[in-house]
Amino acid sequence: MSGNKNIQKFRGEVSREDRENIHGHRAAVFWFTGLSGSGKSTIAHAVEKELFDDLMRVYVFDGDNVRHGLCADLSFAPTARTENIRRISEVAKLFVENSTVCLCAFISPLLSDRQMAREIIGDNDFYEIFVTCPLEVCEERDVKGFYKMAREGKIKNYTGISAPYEAPENPDLIVETDKETLEESVTRVKEFILQKVKI
Repeated sequence: MSGNKNIQKFRGEVSREDRENIHGHRAAVFWFTGLSGSGKSTIAHAVEKELFDDLMRVYVFDGDNVRHGLCADLSFAPTARTENIRRISEVAKLFVENSTVCLCAFISPLLSDRQMAREIIGDNDFYEIFVTCPLEVCEERDVKGFYKMAREGKIKNYTGISAPYEAPENPDLIVETDKETLEESVTRVKEFILQKVKI
């Protein structure tokens, strides 16, 4: 939030509700959290394609992509990770005002950071999806070798190895990617989203 009292929000002629009615669905943020390699981005992008094919306004905010632009100046230190989540949350909130279903795929390992995201976006527009998978399976999926480098000490502050991951306490949906196929996960997530955004 800006500390400058001379800056005030401007409300235009078109409301969020007007946009949602035109597009035939509510906007909301579906926040995918889980270890690297758990399947967050894969599921989010597959769901995005299906919803897009159904003519819905939908967009994936992917951790790697955001790090190339909006948050390219940030490190992976704890304070920088928090700022990363704060920026993403503020942008996602703007997309919600534009009647877009936002699929945010970020490790976001700390409970406090995810709570901050919920508070920025608004409790009524925020749904937490816990994409869970055993660490050893995530490591097996790691084609880039980041887990191996983290275990060798070549990468610092790597979630699950040298930095903590705090699992959600009460997620809105749990997806166990070691126990179901990608198609099953995508179907469950899509059905959950459609239930939440129907008008």
